[in-house]
Amino acid sequence: MHEQSLIKNLVEKIQRLAAQERGKLVSAKLRLGALAHISAEHLREHFEHETSGTALEGIKLKIEELPDINHAQAQDIVLDSLEFEGDDGC
Repeated sequence: MHEQSLIKNLVEKIQRLAAQERGKLVSAKLRLGALAHISAEHLREHFEHETSGTALEGIKLKIEELPDINHAQAQDIVLDSLEFEGDDGC
């Protein structure tokens, strides 16, 4: 359940940011801390489930895994950037 609320908050944040931009959102880049208690694969599965039937359905997740347990963001899932059609990233 904890993962579900994290993913729901992430999706809401992406939706808010995407609504401020013109153009179609194609991908989101995330950083996944080593102690975030979710694997990249599991995160992707939850994200796909949460975005099914929404404007975010089908966007590509680019997940950078941070392997260092001592990293300042080791416990976090961080939204790094959004990429829109025609962009090279934000």
